Amino acid sequence: MNGIRKPRPVRLGPRSTAALLLVGAVGVAGFGWPFLAPPGSAVSAHAQDAPWLFAGLLVLLVAVVAAAISESGLGPKAVAMLGVLAAAGAALRPLGAGTAGLEPMFFLMVLSGRVLGPGFGFVLGSVTMFASALLTGGVGPWMPFQMLAMGWFTMGAGLLPGAERLRGRAELLLLAGYGFLAAFAYGTVMNLAGWPFMGELASNIAFVPDAPVPANLARFVTYCLATSLGWDLGRAVLTVVLTITLGPTLLKALRRATRRAAFETQVTFEAPGA
Repeated sequence: MNGIRKPRPVRLGPRSTAALLLVGAVGVAGFGWPFLAPPGSAVSAHAQDAPWLFAGLLVLLVAVVAAAISESGLGPKAVAMLGVLAAAGAALRPLGAGTAGLEPMFFLMVLSGRVLGPGFGFVLGSVTMFASALLTGGVGPWMPFQMLAMGWFTMGAGLLPGAERLRGRAELLLLAGYGFLAAFAYGTVMNLAGWPFMGELASNIAFVPDAPVPANLARFVTYCLATSLGWDLGRAVLTVVLTITLGPTLLKALRRATRRAAFETQVTFEAPGA
């Protein structure tokens, strides 16, 4: 390692970083508006329309992907790796869907983000969730939220410390710990995307537009405990188990593929007979 910069298929430059920050700000507003909008505001008054309004996040996500690709000069090798990993993640997701929240795709996103970096991680997470939605018929106003949350999830793995030097059991424990916590964070964030639109389905834990923030926060915590704690725990535990058991092999394979792809190698042309 010795401080040598590892090749990355997508490196975050000024333009893609600015786009990510913009999407992040809009995403925070899109997920957290029940606690950010004051009672009686126009946003709270149109709570049932909010999913369609914030579905415009999809446009910003596409802009982030385009900015990252154009700025990094994403070559055919990186596109191929993106396609393979996104297809693998999309295929893994339905395997455990509907069974205690067991979703094996999460461990693949953690390891891929770790090896290939935060830029590639965000693109991979978003594209994988988009492909998964097409595969399972899960296209709807919630899809942009899923794409953004998965992009954050995978990008976070690429931002973990020790990417150049940390190896072995210590790295696996770091990735497993991140996967465990991030799996709960993903579930909580996605709860925010659907909780305000329950209406009268669960009056004791539903979002109340005119209620103060502490009251709605208590309702949201109760909602998470009552509806998704078991699913989030299953997702988190499976991510840890797969990371510990399959992590060493997959990390080696991803790093070997990254070295051989030589994403940042400049293409040169020589005259005949040179």
